[in-house]
Amino acid sequence: MARFMADCRRFPSESDCSLVIIGDKDEVVLASLEHAVSVHGHPDGPELREQIGDLLEPANEYQPEGREQEPLPG
Repeated sequence: MARFMADCRRFPSESDCSLVIIGDKDEVVLASLEHAVSVHGHPDGPELREQIGDLLEPANEYQPEGREQEPLPG
């Protein structure tokens, strides 16, 4: 089974968040959703869940050093 990651370093945030979550897709979506709501103040809902799923990256692309940020999609 493929592993995925959600990397907060990818996008700018007020807290300059550095969290990276790696695991099975469903686990990463759920943990990322909880993090986005509790830490970043995003409203929970189907749209956020879909957006998170679309932003996941393959876990084998993880790099421990920093990364350049990109704008959040639309």
